[in-house]
Amino acid sequence: MAKFVSNKNETIRLFKNPFLEYFSHIHPITPVVVFVPIIIATSYFGIIENGFVSGIISFLIGVLLWTLMEYIIHRWAFHYHPKTEFGNRIHFLVHGIHHDYPRDATRLVMPLLVSIPLAILFFFVFKTAFGSYYLSIFSGFAFGYVSYDSIHYATHHFDMNGKIGKFLKTYHLRHHYSDDDTAYGVSNPLWDYIFGTVPRQVKEKKNTKSSIVVGKG
Repeated sequence: MAKFVSNKNETIRLFKNPFLEYFSHIHPITPVVVFVPIIIATSYFGIIENGFVSGIISFLIGVLLWTLMEYIIHRWAFHYHPKTEFGNRIHFLVHGIHHDYPRDATRLVMPLLVSIPLAILFFFVFKTAFGSYYLSIFSGFAFGYVSYDSIHYATHHFDMNGKIGKFLKTYHLRHHYSDDDTAYGVSNPLWDYIFGTVPRQVKEKKNTKSSIVVGKG
């Protein structure tokens, strides 16, 4: 039986509890509004603490850490294959609904009931792990998260005709409509290349271009 996938911007009810149901929906601009002021503040105080160069380097380390976390969460948490009925229900609530309703505009970015507790957790983990550099690293990490959420929404609802945008949109939609065991990176494909989960079509296209260049040489 073919798997159900809706290509409409529509939603379904997940919770009987009206509070949980309300907060399972979120406007896509919300992460930007909530987290950008935090990113600016932590970047500023991180640079005050450690200097401009160290602040920028630490910020970039934070961005890189986010890209790895994005890959880990998407591959091993969101695409965990549960073996029980209860596990299947949890999986559907967490990520399965997104694959069934990929254009649901109200559930494309992470709800605040999830993102804020996670942000607080990572803030204190980084404070413990990175000493005086934790503010800048956390700032980069949060910037990576907001970029991820924004890019994810864009891949499902914007045209993205530029070279990079078109690549990211096509890359992510392959994950939805071609092979959901590949293309776990949404904001970038870095860790897919490192862990060998790049879609076959992308590999073949790259190899074809390489062959053309070699042939011309």
